Amino acid sequence: MPARVLVVDDLLPNIRLLQARLTAEYYEVLTAQSGAEALAICARGGCDLVLLDVMMPGMDGFETCARIKAAPESAHIPGVMVTALDQPSDRVRGLEAGADDFLTKPVDELALMARVRSLSRLKTMLDDLRERAKTAAALGFPAHDPDGFAVDKGRILIVDDQPRSSARLVDSLGGRFETHVEAQSQEALFRAAQGLHELVVVSMGLAHFDPLRLCSQLRSLESTRDLPILMVADLDDRMRVLRGLDLGANDYILRPIDRNELLARVRTQIRRKFYADALRENVRASIELAMLDGLTGLFNRRHFDLNLPKLIESCLSRRRPLSLLVFDIDHFKRINDTHGHDVGDQVLRLLAQRLRGALRQSDLICRLGGEEFAVIMPDTDLDRAASVGNRVRLAIAEYPFAVGQGRGPIDVTISAGVAGAVEGLSPEMLYRRADAGLYRSKQAGRNRVCAAAA
Repeated sequence: MPARVLVVDDLLPNIRLLQARLTAEYYEVLTAQSGAEALAICARGGCDLVLLDVMMPGMDGFETCARIKAAPESAHIPGVMVTALDQPSDRVRGLEAGADDFLTKPVDELALMARVRSLSRLKTMLDDLRERAKTAAALGFPAHDPDGFAVDKGRILIVDDQPRSSARLVDSLGGRFETHVEAQSQEALFRAAQGLHELVVVSMGLAHFDPLRLCSQLRSLESTRDLPILMVADLDDRMRVLRGLDLGANDYILRPIDRNELLARVRTQIRRKFYADALRENVRASIELAMLDGLTGLFNRRHFDLNLPKLIESCLSRRRPLSLLVFDIDHFKRINDTHGHDVGDQVLRLLAQRLRGALRQSDLICRLGGEEFAVIMPDTDLDRAASVGNRVRLAIAEYPFAVGQGRGPIDVTISAGVAGAVEGLSPEMLYRRADAGLYRSKQAGRNRVCAAAA
C-alpha cells in the first residue's frame, strides 16, 4: 500500500504542484489548507507523512508541527517543512518543533522524493512496532509508555578520518552527548555492531573508504539495522546525500555546520531511537510473558505445545534421537497445606533454579502447570534421558529446600517418566508415554524415574 502524504499549504497552486509530483510517484495525496484541518486529519490517523508550509495565516507551520508532535495519536508521524525561509535559525526552529527536515522552495524534486521515501520507510517500521505493542496490550500484557525521553544524553559514534572535521563535530556535540571518533570504517562498523551507541554520524568526506558503502553495511547488519545514521556532507555532495537516504541513512546536515541545527537533528534521531527501542522492548516483553511461566521463569505449557512437534520433526529428520522427561513434585499438596502456598511457590522457584543447573542449555524446560514439569531433550536417547532424569531427581532429593521465614529446610522429591520419540509417534502419544512412566514411578513408591512399559 503506498504511503499517504498530507500536503498542508494555504495556497492552492502550491498544493497542486506538490500533489502532481507525489501522484506521479504513486503516493496517495491528502490536502489541507490550514493548520487546524491538518491536525484533524493527523488525529484520525489519516496520513503517513506531512509536508507542511510554514507561512500560513492563523496557525503557522511551526505551531501546527508542534501540536502534531504533542498529540499522542500523531506524535509518530514524520513531518517536513516546505517553505521559502532558508535561514539556519528557521531550520532550527522547525526541527525543534518536531520536523524531520526543512526543504526550501523552490523544492528540489529529487531531494523531496528521497526524503519522502526515507520517511515513509521509517513510518512503516514504527507502525509495525506500534501495532504489535497494541496487540500485546489488548491481550493484557503490561506496556511501558515510550514517550517522554530525555534527549540531551546518548552516545554518538563519529566516523571521520579528517582530524579537523571530527574535532569540530566533537566540539559541537561533546558538551551534550558522549562522543567517540573512529577514523577506520571497518573498525567503526565493528564498534557500531556492539550496540553501545544511539547514533552514527558519517562524514561524506572519508578519504579511504566509500561512506555510502559504510551506510549500506550498517543497514545490512542485523545488529545495526535500526541504528540512526546522520550524514555530514558538503554542498556539492547533493547526489551522494540523496543516494545515502535511499540506502537507509536517516538524516543529513550540510557544511558549514550550524551547531544549533546539528544539535536539533541529533536530538530528533536519538529521541526516535529511544522511542523505537521502547516499542521493541514492549513487544519483546509481551512475547516473553506469553511464553514464560510467571512464577518460575521457565517456559510454559503454550511454549511446550508449540515446540515439541518442531523438535521431534527436526531430530527425526536428522536421524537423531529425542526424549521427553515428565515429572511432578511428590506430595506437593501436603507442602501447601502444611506450610502455606507462599512456601509452595518458593519451592517451585527453587526447583526451577536446580533444573537450570542440572540440565543443558539445549534442553527445553517447561512448567506445564501446578507442580508438573517437562523437559524436552534433543539428541538424547532413552537410556541417556533416564540417566539425566535420575541426575535431576538426586539434585532435588539430596539437598532439602531452604525456604527461610523461620522454617527449617523442606525435603522435596520428584517422580518422573521418560519416553523416546520414534517415527509415526505423534507428540501427544510421546507425552502420554512419558506420563505413563510417571504413573509407574508413583505406583512403585515415588522418588524415582521410570519409562513406560513397551
